[in-house]
Amino acid sequence: MKVDLYRHARERMVRNQIAARGIKDARVLEAMLKVPRHLFVEEALKDQAYGDYPLPIGEGQTISQPYIVALMTEALELKGNEKVLEIGTGSGYQTAILAELARWVYSIERYPELARRARRLLDALGYKNVSIRVGDGTLGWPEKAPFEAIIVTAAGPKIPEPLWEQLAEGGRLVMPIGDEWSQNLIKVVKKGGKLYKEDLGAVRFVKLVGKYGFAA
Repeated sequence: MKVDLYRHARERMVRNQIAARGIKDARVLEAMLKVPRHLFVEEALKDQAYGDYPLPIGEGQTISQPYIVALMTEALELKGNEKVLEIGTGSGYQTAILAELARWVYSIERYPELARRARRLLDALGYKNVSIRVGDGTLGWPEKAPFEAIIVTAAGPKIPEPLWEQLAEGGRLVMPIGDEWSQNLIKVVKKGGKLYKEDLGAVRFVKLVGKYGFAA
């Protein structure tokens, strides 16, 4: 039987960083406890994988702070039968959390090498309900729309119009919005063709680059 040497670290992370800050969704907490975050960071950073901060993953990108991953995931209100669109696959960690909670995850990554690494790791961990492609995330994935939930893990000046169009009626979208230095995490719900917004607090993410985001 293989011993999980990082189990206690995950338990502390969930208890002290996530539940203690008000995350209550039991399914989110269980997913955060299950997914081996240390496998999604570089070998030299494994001992820091469960720390209360983001870490670099290459290409100028990061794996988000565990609490922020949990906060964004809880805000999507996933029940288990949703199609989720993720903009910014990155390391694949957030993708794995979503795959634990939704029926299918469609994830778009701008950097081919990050997409390849994430795909290999997610395959190795047995996630069969994830599709990844390389491209401009601000354009969404129109042929798979509509999506009950959309998560954007990079900051843009506003919600890209294609993502709003691809969000299902009653769907939830979570995205950091602002400029390069000052951003707020925004949750929107689409009802009757209108967006109802909720501010989840100040955050700091890398830039969302693309046709409906920032220039490269």
